[in-house]
Amino acid sequence: MKPFTYSRAASVEDAVAAASSGGRFIAGGTNLLDLMKLQIETPSHLIDVNHLGLDRIERTPEGGLRIGAMVRNTALAAHPDVRRDYAVLSRALLAGASGQLRNKATTAGNLLQRTRCPYFYDTRMPCNKRKPGSGCGALKGVSRSLAIVGTSDACIAQHPSDMAVAMRVLDAAVDTVAADGTRRSIPIADFHLLPGDTPHIENQLKPGELITSVTLPKPLDGTHVYRKVRDRSSYAFALVSVAAVFDAQGGSRFAFGGIAPKPWRVAAADAAAAAGPGEVAQAALADARPTAQNAFKQQLVAGTLTSLFRQKEARP
Repeated sequence: MKPFTYSRAASVEDAVAAASSGGRFIAGGTNLLDLMKLQIETPSHLIDVNHLGLDRIERTPEGGLRIGAMVRNTALAAHPDVRRDYAVLSRALLAGASGQLRNKATTAGNLLQRTRCPYFYDTRMPCNKRKPGSGCGALKGVSRSLAIVGTSDACIAQHPSDMAVAMRVLDAAVDTVAADGTRRSIPIADFHLLPGDTPHIENQLKPGELITSVTLPKPLDGTHVYRKVRDRSSYAFALVSVAAVFDAQGGSRFAFGGIAPKPWRVAAADAAAAAGPGEVAQAALADARPTAQNAFKQQLVAGTLTSLFRQKEARP
């Protein structure tokens, strides 16, 4: 790890002002510190944002829920309003990482996990995400766990978050503040970026911009389901995950993890629900570009959806 300086921000204004001079925010540090140890991330200054009062969960005037950026994953999953009204989010959080990591990981930090693969971690290998223009070692390397849709010739890494997939199916918004005081509410559909020719740019945040909260709209009635398929039963990224809400009026919405560089949701997949899980999978993966090693994920998506549909039908 390279040397760095550290400060504890006393207010949101202090935090964004310090970051505008080149500092990096740190909260739980569950991803950033690992990357610093490998010298993949080498910030010269860290700004601790744990003490800014951004750790509350509150109802909004519109009937939704505002989740502070520093709310820990464990607390969010266990919150009674989340368990009752946004069950897909609670289930997704509990499927992620380990209990120890969930106790430290924050809402904002979870959204900002680096979209990564083994070639990103191995500094001996080319990686356009780590070093733009160096190439993508995964394209002709080991790609079994990587993305099959939304990829580019520059990067085929998959987004690792479970929480973000549930946030996507719920149409959350990411609330931010910049150093000049400008505040934004970014739909989560637009927050994460596809790699294109710039895979090192993973989200819409501007330098020094701080996530202050995530806002959920009014609860969705119906059956909430989250299914994660992985190589081992815990502490593993998804090969495929699906967040689904089957509403009481017959409508459905789906978001997918493990298959794309961002939480994946397409309107055509939602619209195909009445035709069955196979048609939903086909619509979701219409533009898939799998490698020979991860083409099996197409069948895994269809099988996971079939399991979800059966689970929904089995419930009263």
